[in-house]
Amino acid sequence: MSNDAPGDGSVADRDAEATRELVRERYATIATSDDACCNDIGVDGSNDDTACCGDSPSDTGSAQLGYDEQDMNAVAAGADLGLGCGNPKAFAELSPGDTVLDLGSGAGFDCFLAAREVEQAGRVIGVDMTPEMVSKARENIDKNDASNVEFRLGEIAHLPVAGAVVDVVISNCVVNLAPDKRQVFADAYRVLTPGGRLAISDVVQTAPFPDAVRMDPESVTNCVAGAATVDALEGMLADIGFEDIEIQPKAESREFISEWDSDRDLSEYLVPARIEAQKPRHTG
Repeated sequence: MSNDAPGDGSVADRDAEATRELVRERYATIATSDDACCNDIGVDGSNDDTACCGDSPSDTGSAQLGYDEQDMNAVAAGADLGLGCGNPKAFAELSPGDTVLDLGSGAGFDCFLAAREVEQAGRVIGVDMTPEMVSKARENIDKNDASNVEFRLGEIAHLPVAGAVVDVVISNCVVNLAPDKRQVFADAYRVLTPGGRLAISDVVQTAPFPDAVRMDPESVTNCVAGAATVDALEGMLADIGFEDIEIQPKAESREFISEWDSDRDLSEYLVPARIEAQKPRHTG
């Protein structure tokens, strides 16, 4: 059981392993579905009109999240599942030669966009805990002629990546799904080089969730009930040792959050945000 304090995205009576399994099952279903739009798929694999981390890419989902037409046309079909809540590449300031790590890489959309930025001199590693997603992403490597991208199976709180080898850690609406967010950030800190940085798009909690949302399994896997507050996230990052911490809620992006649930307006409790921080250049 989690013992984290309220407001950090954890709930004392929610079992962490059960939460991970719910998330794994949902995204396995998304990865293997012919209609991969997440707003059609429930936790049990049934059709559901509740959106998850964004709208369908076949509608205006990716454009709503901050991707431009060039981004969407740059990646072959099958990698953009419309699962995010922002565009980390837009503020990650990637450079040729960088090594980039994507936490919760899904079918690989953000990884393939990052690969274009870092060019052949750079490297992109995607980590996802769902075997079906990793298989789908690996199939997309050849479709995107992305020889500098690889995908690894693993949990983002226990990354299958060596220490101090990554220049930039990106992620798109995935950290909120992790039962232990502090451990996620701690392991990101471990793999970053001195001076390396976080550039994460996620949702943050702006008001307490009603109990019906807080403990609902659908709300957990739909990138809702696991969201942490800005203060909680800032505290975690500072305690781990990050500096230059900046969390910017994007109020102008509330509109697509309001479409995530047909029964209630989730924008009353959530807002997309940019989460940025840097590992000190001198850590000794």
